Amino acid sequence: MNRHRAVRLLLGTSTAVAGFLGLPAVHAQSTDALLDKLVEKGILTVKEANELREESDNDFNKAYAAKSGMPDWVTALKINGDFRGRFEGFYADNPDFVDRNRWRYRLRLGVTANLKDNFEIGVRLASGDLDNAAGQTSGSDPISNNQTLQNNASKKGIYLDQAYARWTALNRPEMTGVLTLGKMENPFVFSDLLFDSDYTPEGAAQQVTYNLSAQQALKLNLGEFVLDEIGGSNADPFLLGGQLRLESAWTPKIATSLGAAFLSIQNDESLPSSAVPDINAGNLRRTRYTTSADGSRIFAGLQEPVNGYETFVADAAVTYTLNTFPFYAGPFPIRVFGEYLHNTAAADQNQGYQVGVAFGRAGKRRTWELSYRYKVLEGDAWWEELTDSDFGAYYANALPATVPPGQAVPPAGRARSSGYWAGTNARGHVVKASYSPFDPLTLSFTWFGVDLIEEYLPGTDSRMNRLQVDGLLKF
Repeated sequence: MNRHRAVRLLLGTSTAVAGFLGLPAVHAQSTDALLDKLVEKGILTVKEANELREESDNDFNKAYAAKSGMPDWVTALKINGDFRGRFEGFYADNPDFVDRNRWRYRLRLGVTANLKDNFEIGVRLASGDLDNAAGQTSGSDPISNNQTLQNNASKKGIYLDQAYARWTALNRPEMTGVLTLGKMENPFVFSDLLFDSDYTPEGAAQQVTYNLSAQQALKLNLGEFVLDEIGGSNADPFLLGGQLRLESAWTPKIATSLGAAFLSIQNDESLPSSAVPDINAGNLRRTRYTTSADGSRIFAGLQEPVNGYETFVADAAVTYTLNTFPFYAGPFPIRVFGEYLHNTAAADQNQGYQVGVAFGRAGKRRTWELSYRYKVLEGDAWWEELTDSDFGAYYANALPATVPPGQAVPPAGRARSSGYWAGTNARGHVVKASYSPFDPLTLSFTWFGVDLIEEYLPGTDSRMNRLQVDGLLKF
C-alpha cells in the first residue's frame, strides 16, 4: 500500500464517520489537522496535501448530502444557542414600592444554512414571557427573551426570534456588501442606550465594509424596519437609519472606533400604546380619559407620542490591550467609551449620553470583565419601546386613575401608572462583573442604580436598585 493510498484510506474513514454523524465541522477540522501534520513530517508536499484536501471535501459533500438529504448547494449547516438562568431583585428607596424577587431564564436555539453563491438562511427560536408583557395582546415582548418562573410550572412559550435571508453580494478582499431581509440581528452598532440587546428588527438592512488598509475599515450600516402595519391606512410607522463607522487598529495594543448615525421614525403618530407592545415608559404621550356616569373622568391609557424622533447619534471608544494581567488568561483589553444622542424633533428632554470603562472581556476560559457605565436618557431623546428594558426607576402616582367632575385632566404623561418602569426619562449607574471559569460558561453580577429625570410628583424618591445574577451556558 503506497502512502497516498494509506492517506486516502484515513481520509475516507474520517469522511464516513463525520458524514454518518452529520458534522461538517468535525470533518473539516480532522482532515486539515491530519494533512497539516503529514506535510510537517515531510510525508506529503503542500501541493499533494491540497489535492487530497479538495478530493476529501468532494467525497464528504457527497456523503453528507446523501446522509442529511440536503441539496448539493447547501455548503454548511450550523447549530448554536445558549441558556441563561437569572435571579433578579428590585429594591426601591421609596417606601410605597414593595421590594420583589424573581427567577427567570432565557433560551435561544438557532440554525444557519450557508448556501452556494454567498447566500445564507437563518432561523432562531427563543423563549418569551407573554404573561408579564404589559399591554401585550399577541406574540411576546419584543425587547426581552426572558421567561419568569411562575404559574405553577405552566408550559412556557417558544417564539420566532429570527427568520432572515442574507446575500453577500460583494465579497472581495477590499470590500464586502451584505443584504439582509426578514427578522434579523440588529445591524446597527449601538449600546442599549438606543436598542435593547434582545431586539431583533424586521425589514431590510444593507451593510458595506471597505478596508482602507490592513489596520482600518470603514463600515456603512443601513436599515429600513417596519414598526407596525395598519390595515386601511397608508400611515404605517417604520424606522429608517444610517450609520457610518471607522474601526482602526493603530498598533497591536491600541484600537479605536468612531461612529456617527441618524435614526428617524416615520409616522410616529401611529404608535399609541394600544397599537404596539407597551413595555417601557418615559416618552411624553397624550392621555386619554373617558367620562363616567357621575361626570368623573377615568384614565383609559396613553396615546401617541407628543414629539417625533429624528435622532443623531455619535460614539467613540479607545481600547488599550496589555500583554498579560494577573488572574487573566491571554491579552487584557482596557476600553474607554462614550455615546451621545440628540433628538431634533423634540424641544426639550431630547438628549442622552453614556460614558464608561471596561477592564477585560469575559467569554473564554479563565477570563473576566469588570465594567462601569453612567447613563442619562432624557424622556424624549428616543422612542421608549426600543431601549434597554432593564434600566428603569420608580414612578410615584404617574397619572391619576380618576379625576373628579370639573377638574382638568393631565394632557400628557410619561408613565401610565405608578410603579417600576424602564425606558427613557432615567439616569444612573450600571456596574457589571463577569467571570468565565470554562469556555461555555460565564457567571455575571449586575447592579443598576437608577433615578427618574422628570418625576410626576416633584420631590418623590424614584431611586431603584436592580440586581441581576446570571449564569450563561452557550454552544
